[in-house]
Amino acid sequence: MLETEMLSRIQFALNISFHILFPTITIALCWFLVFFKVRYDQTQHPVWMRAYRFWVKVFALTFALGVVSGITMSFQFGTNWPGYMEKVGNIAGPLLGYEVLTAFFLEATFLGIMLFGMKKVSAKVHTFATIVVAIGTTLSAFWILSLNSWMHTPTGFEIRDGVVFPVDWFAVIFNPSFPYRFFHMMIASGLTASFLVAGLSAYRLLLGDEKQAPKLTLKVGLTVAVILAPLQAFVGDLHGLNTFEHQPQKVAAMEGAWETGTNAPLLLFAIPDEETRTNSYELGIPNLASWILTHKADGEIKGLNDFIDNHPPVKPVFYGFRVMVGMGLLMILVAWLARFQLYKQQKVSKGLLKVLVWMSFSGWIATLAGWYVTEIGRQPYLVSGILTVKEAVTDIAAENVVISLTMYVVVYLCLLVAYLHTIFLLAKRAVKVEEFENEELTNVTSPYREDEWENNHV
Repeated sequence: MLETEMLSRIQFALNISFHILFPTITIALCWFLVFFKVRYDQTQHPVWMRAYRFWVKVFALTFALGVVSGITMSFQFGTNWPGYMEKVGNIAGPLLGYEVLTAFFLEATFLGIMLFGMKKVSAKVHTFATIVVAIGTTLSAFWILSLNSWMHTPTGFEIRDGVVFPVDWFAVIFNPSFPYRFFHMMIASGLTASFLVAGLSAYRLLLGDEKQAPKLTLKVGLTVAVILAPLQAFVGDLHGLNTFEHQPQKVAAMEGAWETGTNAPLLLFAIPDEETRTNSYELGIPNLASWILTHKADGEIKGLNDFIDNHPPVKPVFYGFRVMVGMGLLMILVAWLARFQLYKQQKVSKGLLKVLVWMSFSGWIATLAGWYVTEIGRQPYLVSGILTVKEAVTDIAAENVVISLTMYVVVYLCLLVAYLHTIFLLAKRAVKVEEFENEELTNVTSPYREDEWENNHV
């Protein structure tokens, strides 16, 4: 049977993996809603309101699951990782507290107006509520990513009697890896949401939905993806350079580099072997890793053998990095092909629409792969250089962790299946909705129907 430490790590990985799926969507999806609502306010064109009303349902469902799964995560600091709060609680506690204040007092308050106040408040107030919720989701991510980044590159603290105390909150919050990690995650959320928007819109079109709303949201989703995908590659490169500076052992695992040396190749594929500390079946591009990480062909990259007792498990970091990059490149290719096709032909081919449907949640794959690289790459530390996993883990019996882990697996699996089913069910039902409904035109001041609007505004 696995030990308590490994079981607790698996349980936390399961919890964070399930939880991160939903904020990854909602952080950016809310800004899509802001765009739809502002465009409706500007044009009074009902198609923007139809887009808003469909996607606000998706947002509400996703937001609810994100909040619920986030609450269960906090319990584990006490049940599975008591040493964490004992050691660094003076840092983690306030940052988590700020996130809770943001999520529950800012987001939740204005979420009610956003979801149920459309006919009870003015259009300006409703738009303002949507903007505040979007700001709230971003601020929540800000505090969580600040804490997570501090755990990788801790600064602004001192240790007294074995306990960490903050001495410079600015240095704590804006630690060396935070800016890169924050923008990398924000763009990842934007890509995840844009592919979901494009994917569900493509799904509706494949079901025969000829209304303007799915065509419009497909265009919006693809346009955002086309912009963000290459931008993510650029920010990811900056993030990698920062990691190379502060966590060279993580980069060595990502690159599969065992020996310190120059002219390091970029390995496209290999099978790392930690027992022999070598790679099998290497396929790489000569000098490219050195070029990327040092901007010199003969740049030196430290190998894992320089960190014999202090480097992460190699295989999950090595393969996870390639899954993340591979999925990112696929997203760039699909987004650009579909957007170009839409630009040239005013529509996307049936085959590419099917690809977009299958890639509706491709952002999840890339995000989880990147998250695993980041978190596993910090091992054996929970807080780099300060607190190891062994020092923080609980001493409860492994059997107790097995029980809770099993319950989490069953509940999360059911919730995930129900969520995916509901999302696509919402899309199916949207296909059957009439193009013009009295409910949707109640607050429209434009004298034009949608087809008349197009004829008069081309």
